[in-house]
Amino acid sequence: MAFLKYTLIRLALFAPLFALFLYLQLGVLLAALCAGMMSFAVSFLFFQKQRDAATATLHHRFSAKPMRSAGEVADAEAEDRLVDENPDIAVRTDNRPKDSRQPGA
Repeated sequence: MAFLKYTLIRLALFAPLFALFLYLQLGVLLAALCAGMMSFAVSFLFFQKQRDAATATLHHRFSAKPMRSAGEVADAEAEDRLVDENPDIAVRTDNRPKDSRQPGA
């Protein structure tokens, strides 16, 4: 939600500036560049809290571990209990099953 809020703030800054520069007949490209730079500068200087919240939201979204379903969690806990109850069993996760074949082999 913080990312959406910050994006809407930036858009609310950009749109009237773009319209103003078009009204001043700077041309579409130059109006977009000037409005973009000015909206960036204003948001960078005055909306630091919203920008930090937006970046924290994006960081959390893209770096968090994927959530597991209740069934996956229960399955993992059952496997952990089984391994803990049987210390003589060696679990090697780096070996491929014998029935799996690599493509082209």
